[in-house]
Amino acid sequence: MTRRQLLYLLTAAPALAVTGCTAQSASSQQEKPLILRYAENQPEDYPTSKAAKAFAELVAQHTDGRVKVLVYSGAELGAEQSVIQQMQFGGVDFSRVSLSQLAEYEPELSVLQLPYLYSDAEQMWRVLDGSIGDEFLAMLDGMDLVGLSWFDAGVRSFYTREKVTGLDDLQGLTIRVQESDMMSDMITALGAKPAQVVYSKVYAALHNAEIDGAENNWPSYEVMGHYEVAPFFLKDEHTRVPEVQLASPAVMEKLAALDESFPEVIRACARESAQKERELWARREADAEQNMRKLGICVTELDEAEKARFRAAVQPMYDEFSAQQELIDRIQKS
Repeated sequence: MTRRQLLYLLTAAPALAVTGCTAQSASSQQEKPLILRYAENQPEDYPTSKAAKAFAELVAQHTDGRVKVLVYSGAELGAEQSVIQQMQFGGVDFSRVSLSQLAEYEPELSVLQLPYLYSDAEQMWRVLDGSIGDEFLAMLDGMDLVGLSWFDAGVRSFYTREKVTGLDDLQGLTIRVQESDMMSDMITALGAKPAQVVYSKVYAALHNAEIDGAENNWPSYEVMGHYEVAPFFLKDEHTRVPEVQLASPAVMEKLAALDESFPEVIRACARESAQKERELWARREADAEQNMRKLGICVTELDEAEKARFRAAVQPMYDEFSAQQELIDRIQKS
């Protein structure tokens, strides 16, 4: 039995149980809004959480209050992997998760995480908001998930305890990365040593010289205080890993049963809230960088020749994706 069939049996049972209700009780049930749950693992004031609330407001507005989305932030409904599994069985209705988490289930998604894939943010959004992005969202159908829209998660760069100005200075350094094989492969290709350290322990690891540096976006660098122990920022912008706003197939079926127009309403609200999230993220990212520069953080920006050396160093990673070379070419020409 597939997950979808199991979901049908589970959701059909309550409907069968009320077939004997009187017309009055059925009518009163229909007047109640459909209550749905949205899982978000970031704090309430984070751009993705604010965008989730904007999504909830849009849904209420465009369904005339017939659908109400409750946003649970701060990982109240579980970590991202747990939320993905809950969505596959209809336990959570909507969420926002990192592409890196979804790539654990669908390896083809990993191509979007290749280092130095995009020249800038504008190119990434041309890709994700176009036919290529739609193709990747459609891949999620095979995971019993519905891809709705793309969120921004910023661009990641290196920061270190000692000054690093280019590829030569990275050689032999121990750099903290996420729990991701692809990120570890990137560090190795660049000549450094990857260390998978839990996010909450990175500050201590830098302070105690257990690692020489780490990599992340400007807001994380600021909010976690990493600038205090790693005051040298190498703005190489190696990866832009987008995030995805999701729905469970079960909830889309419920919405279609309520009103055949509602699934498309949900998709439209998701796209609009994604634009809101990108605006919020861009402001937060710019503010964090400005704050760090004001504090006197040493920022090194790579010239084109040095960037070319970094791209050449990670070419073996692209060779591993030779089967998707046509797709990579389409992305890079966008």
